[in-house]
Amino acid sequence: MTALPDRPPRRLPAVPTGLLTVAQYAALGETEDGFTELVRGRLIMTPSPNPRHNIILGELHAQLRDQVPSTHRVIPDIDIDLQLAPPDEPGSVRRPDLVVVSRAEVDRVDREGGLLRASEVVLVVEILSPSSKRTDYRTKRDEYCDACIPFYWIIDVDKPVSLAALHFAGEFGYQEAPAEAGVYEATEPFPVKIAVNQLC
Repeated sequence: MTALPDRPPRRLPAVPTGLLTVAQYAALGETEDGFTELVRGRLIMTPSPNPRHNIILGELHAQLRDQVPSTHRVIPDIDIDLQLAPPDEPGSVRRPDLVVVSRAEVDRVDREGGLLRASEVVLVVEILSPSSKRTDYRTKRDEYCDACIPFYWIIDVDKPVSLAALHFAGEFGYQEAPAEAGVYEATEPFPVKIAVNQLC
């Protein structure tokens, strides 16, 4: 049996000290300790989702994929530059459970690198977990509103699973319709019908 050559230990990229810009955050790449987000320059760790969360995410992605117009793409679990600060200042990056973003923006990232930009996102979705309810309902709601993302859906996994659809109303912030636990239908940001009662 041939001995395998010794391999040098894998080194993780050094984390810059102080507050990070979006570019510094993007340069970190994936971390071994789970995924991260950037909040006003501070790196925060986000707990891994549970199986129910991922089942709902998969079902929602499957339902949305064929309803999104050809000018857009549905992408799960992806970093978004919220564009809340100039490029050389501490920034904010969130990793929503799912986004609908313009195809042109995906092409731009292919060409130029970097992260998807909030200005090209039409819909962001967060699936609640016990540890994220306060963040998703308050903190992220404010951040996505500040980033002027037109539509924000919050899915509550407590039975019956429900979908709360929020839409951006300018100076009035996000306006929220009653949560739907059956079938959610809307004409914006595109004609869509989601069988919420079939997500899990």
